[in-house]
Amino acid sequence: MVIANGIKLSAPASHQPPHSTQEVRPRVFVVSDVRLLCDGLMLSLSQQPSVTIVGSAELTVASAQLADLQPDVVLLDVGSRGGLDMPPQFREVMPDAKIVAIAVNDVEQEVLACAEAGVSGFVSRNGSIQDVVAAVHCAVRSELVCSPRIAALMFSRLATAGARRTAEPDAGALTRREHEIASLMTQGLCNKEIARALRIQSATVKNHIHSILSKLQVRRRGEVAARMRGSILAPRGAYSP
Repeated sequence: MVIANGIKLSAPASHQPPHSTQEVRPRVFVVSDVRLLCDGLMLSLSQQPSVTIVGSAELTVASAQLADLQPDVVLLDVGSRGGLDMPPQFREVMPDAKIVAIAVNDVEQEVLACAEAGVSGFVSRNGSIQDVVAAVHCAVRSELVCSPRIAALMFSRLATAGARRTAEPDAGALTRREHEIASLMTQGLCNKEIARALRIQSATVKNHIHSILSKLQVRRRGEVAARMRGSILAPRGAYSP
């Protein structure tokens, strides 16, 4: 084992067990602030013929240094402080690498936090080395190993999020003219002033305002400004009046 720039590198490829040229052996890197966990995983994985362990490091490891090793899978200890903050940094320099969370508590909040952080798979705190290897290979195939309970939990969360989006006002449904009028409304202009600014009839302005209130699910003109502050309303190709 060699230590360079805070990264523990595995033995050279010539020291690895022989394998068939047809066999796919994902290159695995371990990231954890727990030295015993890193050393234990490196030792155990080095004895697994279906994976290649390339090194380990603490969470403070520079992503660029890790990228130089070109791992296929990063085993990330999410039990370490700041562990779930690392996936975006890893993906920035290693867009093709998969991230598998390890030492995950089998509870709703933590599993969903891993999913939201963008990990490709996870292994619970009670998982075995065989579970780690299985998660690595599934991640490489863009598959996920999880219990039926976790799968049901994720589907339930997606259903809840979908229902919430359906219930929210469809701000993006406003037409370009409605966006212009809504913008002028938030500036305090009355119907006549809006009609004059856009060179249209007051009756047309009134019809547009009725449509705006309906789409934003508000009853009064004063609520339009608050809705606009809470939503991104500018449509593609919108222009200022």
